[in-house]
Amino acid sequence: MLHVAGAGTLLPPPSLYPVSLLFGVLAWGVCGCCGALRPRYKRLVDNIFPEDPEDGLVKTNMEKLTFYALSAPEKLDRIGAYLSERLIRDVSRHRYGYVCIAMEALDQLLMACHCQSINLFVESFLKMVAKLLESEKPNLQILGTNSVRTAWDPTTPSYNPRGEHMERIRMSGIKGLQGVVRKTVNDELQANIWDPQHMDKIVPSLLFNLQHVEEAESRSPSPLQATEKEKESPTELAERCLRELLGRAAYGNIKNAIKPVLIHLDNHSLWEPKIFATRCFRIIMYSIQPQHSHLVIQQLLGHLDANSKSAATVRAGIVEVLSEAAVIAASGSVGPTVLEVFNTLLRQLRLSIDYALTGSYDCTAGVSTKIIKEHEERMFQEAVIKTIGSFASTLPTYQQSEVMVFIMNKVPLPSSQQSIEAGKAGENRNRLTQIMLLKSLLQVSVGFQCSNMLTALPSAFLDRLLSSALMEDAEIRLFVLEILISFIDRHGNRQKFATISTISDISVLKLKVEKCSRQDTVFMKKHGQQLYRHIYLICKEESNVQAHYEALYSMLMLISIELANEEVVVDLIRLVLAVQEIAQINEDNLTAYNRCALFALGAAYLNLISQLITVPTFCQHIHEVIQMRQKEAPYLLPEDVFVERPRLSKSLDRLGPEVFFWQSKISEVLGGSGYNSDRLSTPYVPQLTDEDRLSKRKSIGETISLQVEVESRNSPEREQRAPAEEITYETLKKAIGK
Repeated sequence: MLHVAGAGTLLPPPSLYPVSLLFGVLAWGVCGCCGALRPRYKRLVDNIFPEDPEDGLVKTNMEKLTFYALSAPEKLDRIGAYLSERLIRDVSRHRYGYVCIAMEALDQLLMACHCQSINLFVESFLKMVAKLLESEKPNLQILGTNSVRTAWDPTTPSYNPRGEHMERIRMSGIKGLQGVVRKTVNDELQANIWDPQHMDKIVPSLLFNLQHVEEAESRSPSPLQATEKEKESPTELAERCLRELLGRAAYGNIKNAIKPVLIHLDNHSLWEPKIFATRCFRIIMYSIQPQHSHLVIQQLLGHLDANSKSAATVRAGIVEVLSEAAVIAASGSVGPTVLEVFNTLLRQLRLSIDYALTGSYDCTAGVSTKIIKEHEERMFQEAVIKTIGSFASTLPTYQQSEVMVFIMNKVPLPSSQQSIEAGKAGENRNRLTQIMLLKSLLQVSVGFQCSNMLTALPSAFLDRLLSSALMEDAEIRLFVLEILISFIDRHGNRQKFATISTISDISVLKLKVEKCSRQDTVFMKKHGQQLYRHIYLICKEESNVQAHYEALYSMLMLISIELANEEVVVDLIRLVLAVQEIAQINEDNLTAYNRCALFALGAAYLNLISQLITVPTFCQHIHEVIQMRQKEAPYLLPEDVFVERPRLSKSLDRLGPEVFFWQSKISEVLGGSGYNSDRLSTPYVPQLTDEDRLSKRKSIGETISLQVEVESRNSPEREQRAPAEEITYETLKKAIGK
């Protein structure tokens, strides 16, 4: 006997089948007749698709699906997943009509729904768009992006057919991304767009379009007929979209948005040249919320460290981008990253010095697979120093002071606890490190403005800085002088002393002079003798060149203008007369050029200071000596010495008394005008300290003879000094040991 299990189906009696097979047949029968038990959301989705795709979306059923999604938002993610499943299947079967219907349905749901589960729906959307973009059909690629744009940007213009699909695809793609950004970040509940898996796709896509430089546009019907929107290029649209994305980034999302930028610049070798990288970070810094600026700086610093062994040109590109970003960040919040910035930059500076000296990125192994070019490392070092200066200039005064102390404490000095490396290689490394750090310090000091010198130059900082002035290296001494000049020149007078001369009318310089403040007076009482001593000792250096004498001249004049009261002026005149004596007696066996330069330096200074203090008899004496030098010994004046080809004389030991400035005469004429004649008549002799004993310039005998000479003279400073050490065998032994 046959049994009916379905319409028109004949089956043998059940007894003829095994139980397991019978269960399978029954199960088939149940499933086949229970389509009505499919989930409601699937039935609603299926119902929006007509039998003939040319009939388009079934609108009444779409309304039912939309109502259901709004009523049961927890089902939205499942609706999206099922729509995605159908679309992927229809794409693979080339049923493009149904693909268009699926995307239209997607657009309508996105416009209607604003619930918390929209994020899960977006996951399905991204899968659908990815599938369309992976297609070889340009129309499907445009569909994948245009549908999102149309749903979220109803003002989208229509583009005229241009005969090329590529630009339309790119424009549509960017607008699609713009739609994603607007939809998912407008609502505070939406966060997953910032996840790395999305940022790693969105950001590089925008950067790729930013790189595209469009050729001259000639395809528009007429520039007058085209609207502003129609003139828009993928590059401009990508930049606007990137700005919009970054402008909406919250604190916790900055890292995920910036990391893909760094990776993109790495992967496409865009740090060198740095033009595109700089443009990217300008967009970033001006787009993000100002209080988040320091997060970008931190990421750039971390990326610089990660590229420590990359080519110097790459590191230089990162550093210069960091410089640009740091200046922009100053208007926002730099936060706790200030010393971190300088610490990282100084660490990279030290590494670069090691690379240049060893020729290897692996300083321990002594070998490297990469060829290190010394000139590229120098270029990197200059980029670091420039960045240090530009970033420091954006900081408030108190932070600039902290930074300068921070840098100075890293300068290796023999008199400090800083480690000094032995051997030739160690000396080279020490020297280069000292120079680079002092150059960095100079960059910071140039933009430093502080009215209180006690605050600007605290004792510990000044002591370390002046210790550098006692080094044999001429370049280091010059940096110390330039740094001091930057601190002292608070009214912009420095450039007026750029040329050493004996001008007859000081008024042409238009100097800005203010009365010495109480704080400045205290500073000079505390540190004046220390400054004079270092000026005196620097003047005795045979390796000095014209730049040193110009810096010394500026230093003397700026102290006279910025920090001088009557006592300071007297001490400066005594100091300059002592410098004249160095050149005249020549115990240090200086060259003819050095001696003439010191004579000329004294003449230029006394010429200006006599006009500043306006004592007629003093001015007359200075003027008479200068006139006599013009007639008899022009090589003692700056106009003949500080020129490209100095005119010197070898008969400096046979000079007559009329070409010298006399201390007795100056003491007499200034004493008659109320100045301290006793102090003026006392020759200046520098006070010695342990610092001098550490200096390589001085022999033991020279140190002792100077010390005895200081004590033997009747100097007003004697009361302020500690008594001289008794010279014994133990004293000599200790001195030699140092």
